[in-house]
Amino acid sequence: MREKYAAAGVDVSAKDRFIERIKPAIETTRDARVLGGIGHFAGCFSAAELKDYDDPVLVACGDGVGTKLKLATRAGPSGLRAVGIDLVAMSVNDLVACGAKPLFFIDYFASAELDIDQAAAFVEGVADGCRQAGCALLGGETAQMPGLYTPPDFDAAGFVTGVVERAALLGPDKAEAGLTLIGLASSGLHSNGFSLVRKHFSEPDDELLAPTRIYSRAVLGLRDQIGAALRAVANITGGGLYENIPRMLPATLRARVRHGSWLIPPVIERVRSAAELSLEELYAIFNGGLGMVLAVESAAATEALTALNELGETAVEIGALEARPEGGAGLIIDGLG
Repeated sequence: MREKYAAAGVDVSAKDRFIERIKPAIETTRDARVLGGIGHFAGCFSAAELKDYDDPVLVACGDGVGTKLKLATRAGPSGLRAVGIDLVAMSVNDLVACGAKPLFFIDYFASAELDIDQAAAFVEGVADGCRQAGCALLGGETAQMPGLYTPPDFDAAGFVTGVVERAALLGPDKAEAGLTLIGLASSGLHSNGFSLVRKHFSEPDDELLAPTRIYSRAVLGLRDQIGAALRAVANITGGGLYENIPRMLPATLRARVRHGSWLIPPVIERVRSAAELSLEELYAIFNGGLGMVLAVESAAATEALTALNELGETAVEIGALEARPEGGAGLIIDGLG
């Protein structure tokens, strides 16, 4: 009954086989909060735990992986699994910057024709990312669109929903002058700037494709330990330090950080050298070695650093918040030369 559709480039039976292939990976992310099995029209997730909150706020965001996918397809299964983790990280890290706990994730995978091995490796990475983030892979969509994509290229998007107590929301309204800034080391390039990377590196390697670090357990674990002393968080994503650190601040504050107080990973130095970037350009495009920046009360800074390192992060004090002159920049990096 589907022969004519298959002749037009859409193999529906391949999607059926694909779903069976990825079921074991998806099941590893689920617990009793997920209602029903895989394959229904929508995923159902119990809201019972919201009763444990006084004033719960649902937080949701979505993102993609960008042109890092181009290198990942050349690398094969290991690269595809890496960008599957990236897909989760890009959304979850935005979510946790608001102080929210991730609950469930939904993915979207689109290609010209469904290569089951390719798509399965990618979704296995998504499931890995969900396990790292502590959320369920609740559902998703797989689309075959011949004529819109050219094999082996594909695109993907992901969406996460989480919850936070209204009083525990992190953000600019909690920031004030004098707060200490703590940087959490990145795992490399993460998933930003790859249009520039691909101009200088046509072949993938493990350093270039290292998946984005997921910080939800560390940030939420820190909040459990120091409570309201954690005030604001910046996820260092597209736009680098110069764009993202000011996003956690009101217009009256700026961040002053010390270049050299954290390490720039070798892979970022490789890209900087190949692209002949100044440090200012580097920090405006890439994370520069910082995956997240946290603003904490100065009295709690030492405790926060100890807790974060015990949670498996490489955490260092990088600067502080101060008053911003009218019309001034939201970030000053001292020591750039």
